[in-house]
Amino acid sequence: MSTSLRICVLAPAATDAYNEHIMQAIAPVIPADVQVEIRNITEGHPCIENRTNWLQNGMPVVELARSIEQEGFDGIWLTDFDMCGVEAAREVIDIPIVGGFPTSAFTALALSQRFSIITVLESTLAMQRGHVLTYGLADSFASIRAVDCNVADLDNLDVVVARTFEQALKAVREDGAQSLLLGCTGFVNVADRVATLLEETLGTYVPIIDPNQAGFGFLVSLVRMKLRPSRLTYSKITTL
Repeated sequence: MSTSLRICVLAPAATDAYNEHIMQAIAPVIPADVQVEIRNITEGHPCIENRTNWLQNGMPVVELARSIEQEGFDGIWLTDFDMCGVEAAREVIDIPIVGGFPTSAFTALALSQRFSIITVLESTLAMQRGHVLTYGLADSFASIRAVDCNVADLDNLDVVVARTFEQALKAVREDGAQSLLLGCTGFVNVADRVATLLEETLGTYVPIIDPNQAGFGFLVSLVRMKLRPSRLTYSKITTL
């Protein structure tokens, strides 16, 4: 008999206000043999909208990741496009942990040659351009555009879809994007609707990558392959 995998969703926000949406977002890609639980940090900011929030919430992520490993989970999906605390957590735990940008970007590059990011606020633009440079993807990067919507307001779905579609259309027509990443894990139930609107308008299909689904699905694959962070990249830290 096969053993179920235990995956923890780590939300790097000091609130559980987004938990239901997060679980709803990943539901279509949860395999039958995977058990999923969600955890939130208890210190820090309730959302990540700039570098200060990112830094403030990073250490609580590392500490919680260590506790999650001690609970016996097989892997961690960190629900943040900007990977808050992920790199540092890899120095502490021996199970895989992944965040949103690289999993979304490499999904897009499996389907196209140039991608754009549609993100929430102007305050995240430079930070997310930095991810592109860090992962050596500048030649494949078309643009980044913001929908001018706070994370707390992303549940206003019709407005978010309309603004995302507007920026996505510009990214394709003006910037040469061939696929699009949603640059916040708060974009829930947005990808399919925007992809449909784009196809109706352009007469052709353009992939829209939901970071929750791309990241969770990739994390499950790492767990199944029994892969974890390289100790040649992430030296093990035993004390915090």
